[in-house]
Amino acid sequence: MKPPPEGSCTTDGFCQAGKDLRLGSMATECLEVPPGFLLVGAKSPSIPDHILVCAVDRRFLPDERGRNALLGFAGNCMGCGEKGFRYFTEFSNHINLKLSTQPKKQKHLKYHLLRNAQGLLVRGPLIRWRATDNRVRQTGAVVPAGPSGGEDPLSAPQPTGTHTHPGTHTLSGTHTHAASALSALNTDAAPPLHMPDNPHALTNGNHCPPSQQPLQQSGAATYGRPSVIGTITNAGPPKKRHKGWSPESSSTSDASTKATTTAVSGTRPDNGAPVTVSQGSSPPLPPGESVTVPDFLVQTCKLQPVIFTGHGKLPALCGNSAEVLVSPLLQACYRSSQALPRVYEQYGATPIQPLSTQMQILLTVYYLVQLGPHQMPLIEDLEQIFMRSWRESHLTEIRQYPQTHPHPQMPPQLPGLPQPLTPSQLPWLARLAASSSGEGVLVLDGAASLAEGLEDVFLRLMEGRLAQTSYVVLICMGKSQGLESCMVVTGKHQCRALAESMLSPGDNLKEISYEIYSGMTTDLRAFFNSLGPDEDMEGVLEKASVESRSHSSLPSTQESADDSPKPACTEYRVEWHEIRAIQLAVARKLLSHVCAIADSSTQNLDLGSFDKVEFLICVPPSEVTFQQVILHLWNSGVLQELGLDQEVLSLQQVEQYVVKLDQEAVGRIDGLIQKSKMNPYTLFILVHDHAHWDLSSSHYSGGGSREGLVDSLLNCRQIRDAPNILTLHVTSFPFALQTQYTRISPYNEIHWPSSFSNDVDLYHEKTKYFGISELLESTRSGAGLPLLRFDSSFENMAAAVEERFPKLHSAVIRTQLLIQHYAVALMVVAGQAHLQKHTSVETLEIVQCLLGSAQRCPSNHGHMVLLRVASPALALVAQQRLAHVRDKLGFQNHFEVVLGNPSSALSLGKHFLEQLKVWMKVQDPDWTPRTYLELEALPCILILAGVDPLGESLPRSLKYCDLRVISSAYLQRTPLEQELGLAAYLVKVGDQDARAPATASDLSESDPDKLSSTDNEEEEVVVEALLHKKRKRVYSHDSDCLSVSSCTSINSDLPGLDPSPPSASQHSQHSQSEASALDPDKPPPQSQPQSQSQPQAQAQTQVQAQTPPHPLPDIRDPGRAARPEGDPSTAQRRPSKSTSSGSGGSSSTRASTPRQRCSWARNLNRPPVVLLPRAVYQVLTAPDASGLPKSTALLPHPSVEWASSFRPLLSKMMTCTEQSLYYRQWTVPKPTHMDRSNRAPEGRADNFHPRRLLLSGPPQVGKTGAYLQFLGILSRMLIRLMEVDIYDEEDINYSEKLPLVQHHQAGVSWPSMDIMRTMAFDYTIHDPKYEGISPIYSTEYTPSEEGNPRRQEDVYLRRRTSRIKLSKYAAYNTYHHCEQCHQYMGFNPRYQLYESTLHTFTFSHLLLGEEIQLYFIIPKSKEHHFAFSQSGGQLESLRLPLVSDWNPDCIKSPIFTPTTGRHEHGLFNLYHAMDGASHLHILVVKEYEMAVYKKYWPNHIMLVLPTTFNGAGIGAAHFLIKELSYHNLELERSRRVEHGSRPHDVWPFIILADDSCVMWNALDVDPKSGSIGTERNVSLKQVLQHMESSADITQYGLCGLRKWSSRYGNQTGRHHEPFSRGHLHDFLLLNVDLTQNVQYNQNRFTCDDVDFNLRAHSAGLLVCRFNNFSVMKKQITIGGYRTFIVKTKVRHKMTDVPTTVQPSQYICAPDSKHTFLSTPAQLLLEKYLQHTSHKLFPLSARHYSHPVLSVDCYLNLGPEVTVCFVSSRPHSINLSTSGLLFGGLLLYFCDSFVTPGFLKKFHFLKGATLCVICPNRSALRQTVVRLELEDEWRFRLSDEFQTANAKEDQPLFFLTGKHI
Repeated sequence: MKPPPEGSCTTDGFCQAGKDLRLGSMATECLEVPPGFLLVGAKSPSIPDHILVCAVDRRFLPDERGRNALLGFAGNCMGCGEKGFRYFTEFSNHINLKLSTQPKKQKHLKYHLLRNAQGLLVRGPLIRWRATDNRVRQTGAVVPAGPSGGEDPLSAPQPTGTHTHPGTHTLSGTHTHAASALSALNTDAAPPLHMPDNPHALTNGNHCPPSQQPLQQSGAATYGRPSVIGTITNAGPPKKRHKGWSPESSSTSDASTKATTTAVSGTRPDNGAPVTVSQGSSPPLPPGESVTVPDFLVQTCKLQPVIFTGHGKLPALCGNSAEVLVSPLLQACYRSSQALPRVYEQYGATPIQPLSTQMQILLTVYYLVQLGPHQMPLIEDLEQIFMRSWRESHLTEIRQYPQTHPHPQMPPQLPGLPQPLTPSQLPWLARLAASSSGEGVLVLDGAASLAEGLEDVFLRLMEGRLAQTSYVVLICMGKSQGLESCMVVTGKHQCRALAESMLSPGDNLKEISYEIYSGMTTDLRAFFNSLGPDEDMEGVLEKASVESRSHSSLPSTQESADDSPKPACTEYRVEWHEIRAIQLAVARKLLSHVCAIADSSTQNLDLGSFDKVEFLICVPPSEVTFQQVILHLWNSGVLQELGLDQEVLSLQQVEQYVVKLDQEAVGRIDGLIQKSKMNPYTLFILVHDHAHWDLSSSHYSGGGSREGLVDSLLNCRQIRDAPNILTLHVTSFPFALQTQYTRISPYNEIHWPSSFSNDVDLYHEKTKYFGISELLESTRSGAGLPLLRFDSSFENMAAAVEERFPKLHSAVIRTQLLIQHYAVALMVVAGQAHLQKHTSVETLEIVQCLLGSAQRCPSNHGHMVLLRVASPALALVAQQRLAHVRDKLGFQNHFEVVLGNPSSALSLGKHFLEQLKVWMKVQDPDWTPRTYLELEALPCILILAGVDPLGESLPRSLKYCDLRVISSAYLQRTPLEQELGLAAYLVKVGDQDARAPATASDLSESDPDKLSSTDNEEEEVVVEALLHKKRKRVYSHDSDCLSVSSCTSINSDLPGLDPSPPSASQHSQHSQSEASALDPDKPPPQSQPQSQSQPQAQAQTQVQAQTPPHPLPDIRDPGRAARPEGDPSTAQRRPSKSTSSGSGGSSSTRASTPRQRCSWARNLNRPPVVLLPRAVYQVLTAPDASGLPKSTALLPHPSVEWASSFRPLLSKMMTCTEQSLYYRQWTVPKPTHMDRSNRAPEGRADNFHPRRLLLSGPPQVGKTGAYLQFLGILSRMLIRLMEVDIYDEEDINYSEKLPLVQHHQAGVSWPSMDIMRTMAFDYTIHDPKYEGISPIYSTEYTPSEEGNPRRQEDVYLRRRTSRIKLSKYAAYNTYHHCEQCHQYMGFNPRYQLYESTLHTFTFSHLLLGEEIQLYFIIPKSKEHHFAFSQSGGQLESLRLPLVSDWNPDCIKSPIFTPTTGRHEHGLFNLYHAMDGASHLHILVVKEYEMAVYKKYWPNHIMLVLPTTFNGAGIGAAHFLIKELSYHNLELERSRRVEHGSRPHDVWPFIILADDSCVMWNALDVDPKSGSIGTERNVSLKQVLQHMESSADITQYGLCGLRKWSSRYGNQTGRHHEPFSRGHLHDFLLLNVDLTQNVQYNQNRFTCDDVDFNLRAHSAGLLVCRFNNFSVMKKQITIGGYRTFIVKTKVRHKMTDVPTTVQPSQYICAPDSKHTFLSTPAQLLLEKYLQHTSHKLFPLSARHYSHPVLSVDCYLNLGPEVTVCFVSSRPHSINLSTSGLLFGGLLLYFCDSFVTPGFLKKFHFLKGATLCVICPNRSALRQTVVRLELEDEWRFRLSDEFQTANAKEDQPLFFLTGKHI
């Protein structure tokens, strides 16, 4: 093709001038069309979803007959207005058609465009190009260039009677009704309207050359809409030069014709995207080929044949074409199999030939042959057969690729074909295959064309020669057209099912309602009425009614019985509102997934910012489901968890938390969105229950339609983008939410767990789930009747009636028949035993148990029978009819007939309402049941209406689930399984009935994460427990069912029935007899052989001998009904349960044993019996190749389609997670699916919503209770996130003997320095965290007992804590992300995140002997706190304020927080604690942790310790902070002096804060009385500003706060003093100027603050504690300076091994071969002294009066040893030690201030222990000599030790001795 001009637009849908030509964009524009021109629509293969608007000269277009079109072209562009295009090639280039072949106007000018009544430009009729393409005709098959249709949202709506529905999985789909009324549109000369099938998806006649087949299949799946205006027919021969054109014809419908257009899943292109098919157009037809459909076809044949197009072109149907359906689904299957090799080619394999046309036809015949007489063909089966055949034929080439599972319905091995199957071999092989089916499948291959073959088929139908044939396969071997084929379905059952499957469920309901309300069922009702005696069933009912009234006049009437006192049933209980352990487990799984979202790095959910939970539960528009969720919510306790007072709330007020998804939900959702915007700190949970309901896209739904409402509400942008809205989808059938375009991440799926594993009850609730897998397993167990079965009698009767009324919908016929069966069964039980042949055995059993169950209980508890009727109109008919018959027969007080309509509330009769009130002990006179759960134990027939169940839960009294009239037309997994889900049941395995032996086998699904159970023994036990023994199929012999004595009549009136399960031949004869009884025109069946009938007659005679003359007891007579079972007459009437002839007596005796238990209670542990239609039963019970039920291989949901035919089957061992991944890979949503628009953006593999969860679990398993509990525990968790564990301990070591002295007045705010100097320093340690250390000797403190008990090292882990809610002034860790903190945490838009600089700060110190080099990491936003040199920008100092400076929004003291191992959990976010005040906060970290702290706290200043301090303790950090601060103080003084300030004007304080300080409190004290008031939380800003503003604050060396305790004020002593002198911990205001000469010990790991406090006091510094302020410390068990692990040093290896070493092994003798430890020597020494000092200083152990003298330091010697601290510094303040005898002497790193004279001031006990500690052995010896220790102390060589360190690790040495 000619390349486009340079710079022109090449976008599809636009012309080269860049103007939009799409119909959707130009529909409302005013277009100027030149005279003589017409607006037409062009189709481009690159954008099949759109029509391009063009103007073409009408002379070059055909007229309405398809004639008179001139050769050539003349057209204008309607976009840019360019005119004068004279060649279509030129024009096609201009409008960017981008064709790969020669452009022809006949191919691409498709539609006339017209204005509708609203003035919108819409697609009109097809342009009638009339010609044939010889090239197409020669191929025998035509593949279009791409799909079309439904292109524009402004297209005309569908005409009345036209329905669109997603394709089913049966071989049904797009069909075409040719409306005979359209002949009026044609002229006399026009040929008949052609109505052939569409060869491809929505092509509307758009074809491509055969060389491109099928490469140009488009991946876009769209749906066509027929035009409002009928298509003008084509007529006349084509012009000579037009022989390459493709004729087009379209079908329209008249209002009187039920025309349908169905979009069905069809072929799949290479890219896996499905291509849909529609009947909106016809394939190319050769001129003159048409087939006339005979008149009165349906009336004559009593069926509507369905034609499936296969290969080639289907001829046009004319005449009575409205009575023939056409579907392209088979043709789509053929084409999809042609795409299979291309799947392999994309992996790089050698191109492989696809299945040949001959093989496809032959495999189709084989498949049809093996179908049963009532079995529907499934497209999935045929696809798997094609794929397996192709794979086996190319096994060598494809063995390296994943193998798909074989299909069970693969036909037997084909005859050996050494060469490929040729066209000449096909006919006789096909006939050979069909011969095995008898007349079921007919192959016709003699016709020269399909038209001739179809004429033959219609002739055979009219002559009745196809009465026994279900399928006719036409094979035509035309010379010019190649191989052609099609299939005609002629089976009555199959035709009816296929026709109904082509309508959507909603359209089926409309059809049913029309038939009911239009009077079309009058003949049907008359027919049923004629089946009774004298052809008057109503007369029989009236007769029975008269008899019932005569019974009611007897003395023992129901009323008199009701007046007499009755014993109450004691076994009634309701359990449905109880919360089970597994529900709590699922709730916790949900919570963990929410926490996982919050913990992820995406920051899509910030749980730390939420303080409460609100929720809204969205349910389908079912009143029962709505009330059901409200009731569960009311009983769950969730409202109390959210802080609501349920005592005040009513059920009506609870409704605000639940909403039905109808139009009223729009306002509720909008309100939720507005609340989420106004409450950013509230987490809103949007629960979407029954989430698989209504998946329609809002873009494809009409304005007034309810479809698409869920999409418009829950997928709107406001919900999607709200950061505080979390959506939880809850469903039992998640398949439609697990597609390639799903919004839910697979990591956000929560699947219901298995409650049992290897027969172990994981949750100890003695409950097992009995679901679909167990129902199916019961069909294979062989132990008695299965729980899942079909009623063959009913099916045969229904088939006979359907043949008699071919034009009525099968649902109408089957429902009316079922109503008739129930009505007749009621009359049989009422005494009309002669009517038994007019009902089925199953129905009679149901009615007997329904009526008999209530008679066994004194409170009339009974069972529920569920009757599922999809049509509300039919359900209403059923309810009215059954209630009428019940009342006529006098059973109005025995059972209720309840209509379950989703749109209305429940309605019960007064009698049953009063019964329920009594049972449930309800006092409210206006109470009515609102849910089916509240009908527990009520004997009733519940008629459940609606297209699908909408999440209604059923009570445990459900005994029969009658699904015999559900539709079998839509064979998809979700519709089938949700119907079966109604019978799901929770079995109590702990309470076993006496009649059901206890068993340990699993009654539930073996693993709910698996698709099916594998244990075949499970259902044997279930069936044994439910049915007790193999019972006769005649009727139920359960003791709670009414025992009837009419088994003789049953057996005699129902020929072919044997008490044992009937054989196949008996089934067939029985079916024939029933059919003949219903159809007088049908000849009776042949009589049975004598060998079969004789035993049956004998059995009937035996039972008849025991039967009294009156056939049935009257259960309306309470006297008769209450007759004890031990009554001889009752025992005689009870037939034997045994199926063998020898055990009748014992079985009868056992059956007559009286049971007093309530029948309802006895059956609580027994799942219900489920009755299905035969077609559904066969699909469910037929396993596939993987061992799973065939239903799992069906399409999972009507709104999705398979991505490719080349897909494996589900595996039996797949978990729910693997199943989800399977559907995510192999299914795509249809265009009408709400997820269709959720395609992943370019560059991403998915488009998951981060705050969307999916909870899936089996039906009726308890999902509602689980997510309600989740809401509760989520609320508790958020509250817990707002709470922290605060250390809450009383101060220790207080002596009650101390006098109470009040130094300061109680109301004083600041301390007085003069008073503080008069106060004595309290040497005693009161902090509870130091409860396990050595007490400090003080003359003012006397312990209550000698010494303290020893405690473990990890005492802090067992300290007492309290849960305290965080206030607005709390400090936070890194998990807190509120909007106010963003700038503080580094989200300042002025600075780039993580933008910071590294600065070096160097100073020297004498103690270290070298320069110290520290690193500052300073963010750009914090550089103003520092001074830099003007020249090189070098860091000079940390700016300090002046003492006189005052700023109410500023803190003067820099805050230093040493931390290690707490980069996530350290409380470094002081924004809220400071109340927004400006402050300087510096984190002091070790060098190896610099990167991780920088990552989590990018906007914090980091002070990085030197590398040599990586293994140091807290003392080193404190030492460097203090020395750095003093050095910085000197620098700042120098800098300030240059600016005119005095040196002492610079602020000298810093703050040393622990990383676990979380909140601060102020104590309110009454200034007058001095009484202590409440303690309130205040900001750290207030505390610091208060302390910094104290008078003479610079005269204090150290200030601090009290540790918070909830019991403060209840103690006596110093706590009432507002200020005190003593030890300070955790939070210090340190004067670095006054403490210049008092350093922290850089070697210390523990108790360094105690050591510093003692030395600071001894230096004469004032230490003040503000007792009116307290600090709360959060318990953080992670990290910190106390977490050091002792490791063994492994020689010659780079790693150290953690080990368990006793403290006694922390030291060793010098130069010994001891195992060295890889632990700092100082830490080993401190740990050794802590644990062994009671042995080292035995005279001081537990002797407070003989402490150990510790000079210039404090070391923890354990709680049993008291330490007396003294300072050797001159002018130091020490305790008076006169008269004190010490039990030991501890000298640690003695300096020159310690002299022999100093030591001689102290006196020691004889035998006291000396311990001298030095850094090396040389210093140790020098110390001994210098201090003249050998004069008073005795030493031994064995008394010298070292820490267990290697020499390179610099061990510490110490020497012990005894006092002489």
